[in-house]
Amino acid sequence: MPHPEFLRGLLDEYEAALAEERHAAASGRNTRAQDLAYTLCVSTGTRSVGAALEAARRMLAAAAAPRTAKTPRTPRTRTSPARTVRPPVNRGAEAAGDAPAAPRASLPGRVPAGAVVPAAGTEPQPA
Repeated sequence: MPHPEFLRGLLDEYEAALAEERHAAASGRNTRAQDLAYTLCVSTGTRSVGAALEAARRMLAAAAAPRTAKTPRTPRTRTSPARTVRPPVNRGAEAAGDAPAAPRASLPGRVPAGAVVPAAGTEPQPA
């Protein structure tokens, strides 16, 4: 939809050009009125001047009508389970055949890769 101010100006100009054309009918066709009629048709998405004028007036009336207040939406809460955050893995050096990357600080409850884990119920052996 074109901006209401643009549409109002276009309608006013078209009506003024039509009045001028009627006043000077003996001098020939007013190309300004034709140009404005075309612009009205394009702006309103119609193919005839009559339909364009009707559509433009309808659009202006709709733009001037008071808008009803929209009821605010209540925010939605997420019900998805908590996501586990894992540190990023650097596989670039190991894939290229270089020495493995330095071990990262382990998170609580995690066993670092390559660590020897004693069987359940046994005491860890000193190294």
